[in-house]
Amino acid sequence: MATGIRDNDPKIDWLFIGSLVALLMIGVAFIYSATMVNESVASLPWWKQPHIRQIVWAIIGLAGASFVCLIDYHVLARFSLLAYWGCIILLALVLVPFIGYEQYGARRWLNLGVSTLQPSEFAKLAFILAMAHFLSRPVDELRQPHVFAKGLGLGALPFMLIMVEPDLGSALLFVPIVLVMMFVAGAPKRYLLRIVGWSGLLGTLMILNILFAPGPFQIKLEEYQRRRLLVYFNQDFAGPNASPEEKKKARAEQRKYSYNVRQAMISVGSGGAWGKGFRQGTQTSLGYLPRGVAHNDFIFSVIAEEKGFIGSVVVLGLYTIVLFSGIRVAGQARDRLGKIMAAGVVTLFFSQIFINIGMNIRLMPVTGVPLPLLTYGGSSVLSSLIAAGLIQNIHLYRKAY
Repeated sequence: MATGIRDNDPKIDWLFIGSLVALLMIGVAFIYSATMVNESVASLPWWKQPHIRQIVWAIIGLAGASFVCLIDYHVLARFSLLAYWGCIILLALVLVPFIGYEQYGARRWLNLGVSTLQPSEFAKLAFILAMAHFLSRPVDELRQPHVFAKGLGLGALPFMLIMVEPDLGSALLFVPIVLVMMFVAGAPKRYLLRIVGWSGLLGTLMILNILFAPGPFQIKLEEYQRRRLLVYFNQDFAGPNASPEEKKKARAEQRKYSYNVRQAMISVGSGGAWGKGFRQGTQTSLGYLPRGVAHNDFIFSVIAEEKGFIGSVVVLGLYTIVLFSGIRVAGQARDRLGKIMAAGVVTLFFSQIFINIGMNIRLMPVTGVPLPLLTYGGSSVLSSLIAAGLIQNIHLYRKAY
C-alpha cells in the first residue's frame, strides 16, 4: 500500500468539494453585486441576468465534473488525443471569418446562439490529458531528445493557435503547465533548465525591445498588448522625440489605458479590513471600476472592496485548500499517469489564480486570464469544474491499481 493512504481514508474528498462549491457561491454573489448596479442589466428578464446564467453554468459544470468522476481516468486518457485534436480543430475554426466571433479586437469565441464558447479554455484541459498520457511512458524514453521534442510539440500547437487569436494570457499558461508536467514525469532536468533559461532570455529581450526599441525595429504586437506592457512598466506612451502636442496626447492615452488597473487598485485598497459591505462598494456602484470588466477580469477587486482584507483572505484560503488538495492527490496517486495529470491541473489553477489576482494589484500586467470559479463566463466555469473533477477522479481511483 502506498505511503499516506489508509483503508479508512474517505473515498470522496469533501473538503475539496466544499471549497469548490463555496467559491462558486462567492462568485455568483459578487457577480450579482457587480452587475445589478447597472440599470440596463437589472432591467433584463431574470433568466438573462449574469448571476443566473452563472448559476446555470455552475450546475452544468458540476454535472460534467460528476460525470468525469464516473469514468476511470485511465479510460479518459485513452481518448485524450481525440479530445486534443477536437480542441485544435475548434481553435482553428475560431480564426475563420464568419465562424469565429470577434469582440474587443480578438477572435476567441464560437457563437452558439444562446451563448458563446471559448475553445482555448477547453484546449488547456484537453492538452493536460493528452500530455499526461504522453508523459506516462517509461522515464528512460523521456530522456531521448526526439521524445522530449514531441512533448514540446504537443504544447506548441495550441500555444501558437491561441496566440494568433490573439490571447497572450491564455497562450502563456501552457508554458508553466508543460514545464511542471515534464518535471514531475522525470524529464531530464538539463533539458528543462535550458528551456527556462532560453525562455527567460527571449522574454527579457522581447520586453526590452517593446519598451525601448525604435518603432521600425519593434516586435509586432497587437496595439492593446503593447499598451498593457507600457502601462505595467509605467513607460511613457510618447517617444523621446515627440512634440509637446504629441506628448500631451500620449499622456491622455496613458491615463485612459491605465484607468482600469488604477481603479482596481483603489477598490482593493479602499476595502480596508472588513470592507464597505455587500453591494456597498462605491467603486463598483458608481462605475469607477468599469462595469464591463468588474464581474470579469476584476471580480477580485469587487470582493476586496466589499469584504475587505478578511474577505480576500477567505477567498485565498479556499483556493489554498483546492491547490493543496490537488498536490495531495498527486502525491497519493498510484501511478505516473495520475500523478502527472494532477500536477498539470494544479499548475493550471495556480497560474490562473496568481496571474488574475496579480493583475488586480498590479503585480502582473492585464492579460484577461480568468479567476477560476469566480470570474463570469460559461467556458471558464465549465472547464474549471471539469478540471476539478479530474482531481477528484484521481482521488477516487487511487487504490484501484
